[in-house]
Amino acid sequence: MSGVPREVPPPLRIAFVPGVSPDTWARKWRERVRRVPLVLLPIPLADQLAVLRDGRADMALVRLPVEPDGLSVIGLYEEVPVVVVPKDHPVAAYEAVDVADLSEEHLLQDPDEVPAWRDVATEIATGTRYPVPPMTLEQAIATVAAGTGIVIVPMSLARLHQRKDVTARPVTGVEASRVGLAWPADRSDERTDYFIGIVKGRTANSSRSPVPGEPVDRSPRPAGPASGARRPTPRTSRGAGRGRSVSRRGGRADPA
Repeated sequence: MSGVPREVPPPLRIAFVPGVSPDTWARKWRERVRRVPLVLLPIPLADQLAVLRDGRADMALVRLPVEPDGLSVIGLYEEVPVVVVPKDHPVAAYEAVDVADLSEEHLLQDPDEVPAWRDVATEIATGTRYPVPPMTLEQAIATVAAGTGIVIVPMSLARLHQRKDVTARPVTGVEASRVGLAWPADRSDERTDYFIGIVKGRTANSSRSPVPGEPVDRSPRPAGPASGARRPTPRTSRGAGRGRSVSRRGGRADPA
């Protein structure tokens, strides 16, 4: 039997938070997996674990760290942190800036989101920081454009909300943002295993997991030469001994 049919699994649902692009991995999945659709679900950062707990998604591309209770998590890559400032801000003249050089600025975020800035900020040390009303990142960057503060975010988020009246510069001294892949530990299957192989860079030929939804090939493979077996010595045609013939007595080589 060349192939055993299998029940086609349901679509694989991948959630992803803002700034994380799953397009390359999704394209590879669709090139290799023909019978199981991949569904991409954009979600807010606040829901990155909730979608796994309540079953809305099978896997999620998340920002680390996360509480790993009941989850399997692998790290994928790191992102450079950047500060977003008005276009005419002095920071715009530099290729990068150290977080200590932003100590006099007003952060339009919860200071606990950027501990490195919190620890050097003058307004924190002097108790002069005034409350920042809740706002989305898009609203915060619009407020940056008005010249009333800064935000420090992963580069991908700054690009996602870029405007002509602001600019972003890398910040040293701030921990890089990490992106990872998470899924419920008790719900692993051939779909999740295959997607993990894709994000880890395995090629279609090197994947260790079967292609989801495809028949299992159980046809017997032709037996190869036994391990350690010696190949038979090919017989030479008569007269091919370069002027020497083999004597029938004891196998000595006699001159021709």
